[in-house]
Amino acid sequence: MTLNYVLVVTGPVYGTQAARSAYQFALALLAQGHQLSRIFFYQEGVQNGSALTVPASDEFDLVAAWQQLSITHSIELQTCVAAALRRGVVGKQEAAQNMLSADNLATGFEQAGLGGLAEAMLTADRIIQF
Repeated sequence: MTLNYVLVVTGPVYGTQAARSAYQFALALLAQGHQLSRIFFYQEGVQNGSALTVPASDEFDLVAAWQQLSITHSIELQTCVAAALRRGVVGKQEAAQNMLSADNLATGFEQAGLGGLAEAMLTADRIIQF
């Protein structure tokens, strides 16, 4: 039986194991033939969408891994816009609206409100939070 999953990532890109565990879980469920339609990054998890994250050369690049996962499996990567703005993760539209000189939302990520998460929850068989 194939299930449709949505992941909610609240752990930061580095500093805890939460986001990396979410990534590994995503790989495992896709390998089992399940669907993953959306990954919603909330609270500290929005840091996973920063284009300014530069891990050391011997560390796993989790932002790049999320981007590749999205491309390979057509998975939406959404950051909560309110949580992201509070933490300095800003998309092009939000930078323009707030008259900021730059944006730093990583390619492949989009900013959305909690309505995006609510919509995904209505169609998912399982919602898993990390």
